[in-house]
Amino acid sequence: MMGVTSVMIVALAPGSAPRGTAEVMTLERRLLAPTSGSSTLPSYTASRVWLVDRSETLEQYSNGLRVDLTFVVSNRPRAHFPVFPLTGDGIARKAGSGPVGIVYHTTESLLASFQEDETHRLKQLGRNLIEVVRKGRSYNYVIDRFGRVFRVVEDSDAANHAGTSVWADASGIYVNLNDSFIAVAFEAQTGAADEVTPAQILAARVLTEMLRARYGIPPENCVTHAQVSVNPLNMRIGSHTDWAGNFPFSELGLPDNYSIPLPSLYAFGFNYDDVFLQATGGGWKGLDLAEDQVERQAEAEQLPVARYRAILQHRYKDIAAALKQQENEGGT
Repeated sequence: MMGVTSVMIVALAPGSAPRGTAEVMTLERRLLAPTSGSSTLPSYTASRVWLVDRSETLEQYSNGLRVDLTFVVSNRPRAHFPVFPLTGDGIARKAGSGPVGIVYHTTESLLASFQEDETHRLKQLGRNLIEVVRKGRSYNYVIDRFGRVFRVVEDSDAANHAGTSVWADASGIYVNLNDSFIAVAFEAQTGAADEVTPAQILAARVLTEMLRARYGIPPENCVTHAQVSVNPLNMRIGSHTDWAGNFPFSELGLPDNYSIPLPSLYAFGFNYDDVFLQATGGGWKGLDLAEDQVERQAEAEQLPVARYRAILQHRYKDIAAALKQQENEGGT
């Protein structure tokens, strides 16, 4: 059985490692963690939240969050996961355990108009959705149209939500996020007239506060499915485009994480197309920053951008192959 920290990949180039990736992380920290002396920038420090009461069917938290436990189901326990370096030879020298972030999803399920005379249908659709999510072990939490928060897959277990995915923080790069990130899904459909309700936004804020407080999740690791999803077959991002745009970061007490340079681009050379840009509503600052970073790194290595991007893609494919082999051999 292959140990997590022994997952190994080919170096980016003999005797050479791309420079500048650490600069991206410095930029992230500057964007997302304003100095304590700033009087104009908001603070994104997680509030202290604690469990007040618990029964067989309900948890009550100090910030007003109520989590319905009626439909909780187990899945496989979260496994230890490799954390790959931002620079260097690509050997995962450390492993993580427990959630380090949140991925926000939309269920893309059938919706009824959010009107009083549709209450019965709204409740029925929400119940049907929970049963589908429960069967597929798809998310850890679902927020229905009325703002009710349901835990579906236990926090201690991995939900089947992220598939092939990439994110990074100051600690390193995470590949395939089911084990490392918690899944929070809004009962919602992209482009619907009332895509999400005010009650869902309020519930998502207190749920985010609780999860960040419980697991020490940094604000820059609260991201959308569209930001992390990748397609290895065509080496493009956005295999899933839920929350490709309009995610209410500010309303959830978070910075605009669309401004974070995408690690799938600057670390692994993924591309994106016009269809993805259309889904985002025209693009994100993070896409431009990541593209600029790739160009600077290629220049530092004295390589054409296309050649340098191919090297980064090869790095990803080696990591993905090693992780797949480890999975086939029985996990960690």
